[in-house]
Amino acid sequence: MAAGSPGAALTGPADLPRSEEQWRARLGEDAFRILRRRGTEAPYTGAYVHVQAAGSYRCAGCGARLFSSDHKYDSGTGWPSFWDVAEAGAVAHHRDWSMIVPRTEVRCARCQGHLGHVFRDGPAPTGRRYCINSLALRLERAPASGHGAAVRAGPPPEGGQGGRPDDGEAGGDGP
Repeated sequence: MAAGSPGAALTGPADLPRSEEQWRARLGEDAFRILRRRGTEAPYTGAYVHVQAAGSYRCAGCGARLFSSDHKYDSGTGWPSFWDVAEAGAVAHHRDWSMIVPRTEVRCARCQGHLGHVFRDGPAPTGRRYCINSLALRLERAPASGHGAAVRAGPPPEGGQGGRPDDGEAGGDGP
């Protein structure tokens, strides 16, 4: 993918857009609303809600690897859900007071793009449900002979990455 095209992997912080106009040009209006304006797509409308392909889910803003299909499961909420992050430090957690009850917002640690929210009602071993907007993600599919897992309806295998936020959240349905 060419630099400057949606979902292109960037090489360093200097490559990140600096102005709102640059972000809007890079992302398009819908992804800009999610990633830079903390928007939420309607449930069951996102491109990755029902996707079962193996691969890595990358930030649509900067290309950072955020989630793995090995951690994706069907939460029944209408948004792609993951029980853990791909690697420790991939996402940043921020307290979100935009609703009456506080929640924990999830952002890309690299570009600070809004991804969604994390809740404490997910499966073992983490107990987390990262509820993420499809427009904030780009799926990098694993090669046909690669490894990865299909979407899980039940609990994941033992040994998650422990991508837990430091602060709690009240629950809720979506990003």
